[in-house]
Amino acid sequence: MVENWDDFLFPYQEASNELKLKLRGIRSQYLERGERSPIEFVTSRIKPVDSIKEKMQRRHIDESRLSEDMEDICGLRIMCEFLDDIYTVVDVLRKRNDINILEERDYVHNEKASGYRSYHIVFSYPLQLVDGQREILAEIQIRTLAMNFWATIEHSLNYKHPDVFPPEVHERLQSASETAYKLDEEMSEIKQELDRDLKKQKDKHE
Repeated sequence: MVENWDDFLFPYQEASNELKLKLRGIRSQYLERGERSPIEFVTSRIKPVDSIKEKMQRRHIDESRLSEDMEDICGLRIMCEFLDDIYTVVDVLRKRNDINILEERDYVHNEKASGYRSYHIVFSYPLQLVDGQREILAEIQIRTLAMNFWATIEHSLNYKHPDVFPPEVHERLQSASETAYKLDEEMSEIKQELDRDLKKQKDKHE
């Protein structure tokens, strides 16, 4: 039983702080090498206690198994400029030895029924505490800025209107998601064309 939520959440906050610093460090390494970073920025959050309790009830999670069965108490979000950046970041994370990836969910090319798109990675992180090491479950969501815009607004609408959206609203949200994805595709194609042109110019001067 959780007697003190502050004590329970403390390791998750520590893990969040460490992971956010490390993920931002990836961006810094790219920039230090004079390269464009696939990571635009990183955010993190610890799930509020009310949300934890609601999810426990909805998913039938026993409080005694909260640390083992709820994977997103510690959540991080990586924002990317382009679609290809998402998978570049995924490859970088797969090569790290300080996280143990448990599950990957590609909602970028396999969007949810709502229209939600993002790439999710569930992993365990070995947090060093004064009384020893503890494995912390966490989740990283990797998405483009356009995907994040859609998800943020959709979440806000859901929060203010907790009942199920009418069918016509659901269809409009799906359509908006598809529009955002087409924007991502178009911007990625423009970048690829510019990169090809730049490579041709360099090849001519070599």
